[in-house]
Amino acid sequence: MLTGGPLDVLTGDYLAELTMLILGRDRLKDPGLGYAKTFLRQLEDCLGLAHEKGVRIVTNAGGLHPAALADAVRELAAKAGVPVAVAHVEGDDLMPYEEGALTANAYLGGAGITACLRAGADVVVTGRVTDAALVSGPAAWWFDWAPDAYDRLAGAVVAGHVLECGTQATGGNYSFFTAHDVRRPGFPLAEVSEDGSAVITKHPGTGGAVTPGTVTAQLLYETQGPRYLGPDVTARLDTVRLDPDGPDRVRISGVLGEPPPPTLKVGVTRIGGWRNEVVFVLTGLDVEAKAALVREQLAGPLAGVESADWTLARTDHEDAATEETASALLRLVVRDPSPDRVGRALTSSAVELALGSYPGFHVTAPPGPAQPYGVFTSAAIPATRVPHTAVLPDGTRVPVSGPIPAPPVFEARGSGGGAPAGSGAEPRDGGPGAQPPVPGRGGVGESPAGPAATPGPTTRAPLGAVAGARSGDKGGDANIGVWVGSDAAWEWLRDTLTTDRLRTLLPETAPLPVTRHELPNLRALNFTVPGLLGAGVASGHRFDPQAKALGEWLRARHLDIPTHLLPPPAPEGTRP
Repeated sequence: MLTGGPLDVLTGDYLAELTMLILGRDRLKDPGLGYAKTFLRQLEDCLGLAHEKGVRIVTNAGGLHPAALADAVRELAAKAGVPVAVAHVEGDDLMPYEEGALTANAYLGGAGITACLRAGADVVVTGRVTDAALVSGPAAWWFDWAPDAYDRLAGAVVAGHVLECGTQATGGNYSFFTAHDVRRPGFPLAEVSEDGSAVITKHPGTGGAVTPGTVTAQLLYETQGPRYLGPDVTARLDTVRLDPDGPDRVRISGVLGEPPPPTLKVGVTRIGGWRNEVVFVLTGLDVEAKAALVREQLAGPLAGVESADWTLARTDHEDAATEETASALLRLVVRDPSPDRVGRALTSSAVELALGSYPGFHVTAPPGPAQPYGVFTSAAIPATRVPHTAVLPDGTRVPVSGPIPAPPVFEARGSGGGAPAGSGAEPRDGGPGAQPPVPGRGGVGESPAGPAATPGPTTRAPLGAVAGARSGDKGGDANIGVWVGSDAAWEWLRDTLTTDRLRTLLPETAPLPVTRHELPNLRALNFTVPGLLGAGVASGHRFDPQAKALGEWLRARHLDIPTHLLPPPAPEGTRP
């Protein structure tokens, strides 16, 4: 990013729910730790180059101990002879929070980052801020936005949400990946304008692609409704407009903002107990009977274990040409507050069946000890109870809830990569979010598009023949965003993919509450499925514990699709 083209601010997002649990365990071992050590190793290679080019660095790698990472950056800079001013943001750490909590951190906004940059910081280290704050904070500094410039802040938050997962915005993890060369996608960047609009692009010559589709996919990632709540602003995702702006350039405009809620989200991690697992390989005939035999044989050792979950994955094929493709996998996952009840004695009892169980008995790994698992939960706390503080390069502590130091006279900053002038916000005729979908906007320009939807013949086909999807997790909840590339396909998708239809297509969601939100400007639907992931990724509740592939499973399910919406059959011998 530093060598590929102009840049003013380089951001680094190091924190996720699972990361906070890992950092919490690090802090138990050494109170001086709790930050992302990989950031320091990376900084050794690029701090001097960033200083030479005048690029500010803003990162949340401070994790649970931003002050310690800021000191480590100063030490690194001194050894390298690079004169940089380092500041940090703190106040998110709410420990001690409650009994059993390992970490408890409020999600702060970008105002602390803004204050640090206004004070001349070259490197800003934060703890748990929202991912988008790494962009909205610098944008508010650059353009001297007031705290109530909600439309502008909302535009920057949306740009930050697109950037937060790196190459997911440039073709990585993208449903229509065969349309582009995504073997080595370049990182995205945002050219933010004073009015809050932005262009998402990437440096020339880098791999991957930036299209309305790749941007749409990331916009739908891990969101839970049209109102994207944040500590600085509530961004209205149902007002986002996307327009192609040239090769590998997509303009985001029209984003409306509303005041933020009076509360902040608090992410809490704790050690939930101990877990272990065994995977049995079942080969050839009578797979169901073999699975039943193992379950019966282990009923005794499993008595008294708090939780024992069996999953049979029928990966086997009839008359298979290889042993592996003739085999199914039977997975046992056990959890308990006591490591002894799910420890090596239990897994050893499973392996000890080897000479007295089903024919062909073997497992994928030797018996192992129990491992601790984590639980992530979220809560809300009044923002006034969180001591959001910017610690400036000279050590001055500035409460962000109070006055922020007046900005200096604007001067040229960075490497000449300042944001270009942008068009103003979209008109509000019809009220926020009332704009109808615009042809050519917000869809996957490279996906199939058809004429206006009319009654006619249908073809049984996978949903993914016409729709893209992106899914992910928020604690124990999953979300699935689904979008299409034409107005005709949108009319069909909107009317067809109801919550009941989703439950039918994805039976795992059937017993759970499912909420659907419409985003017409993006030709998209967003579903939230509370509880699908149990206690979150660290608990290992599910085969796909972060729901990363849930959307691709949905795309693979078959239903009756209007034939005219489907792409024409690929010529024989060509790649689909």
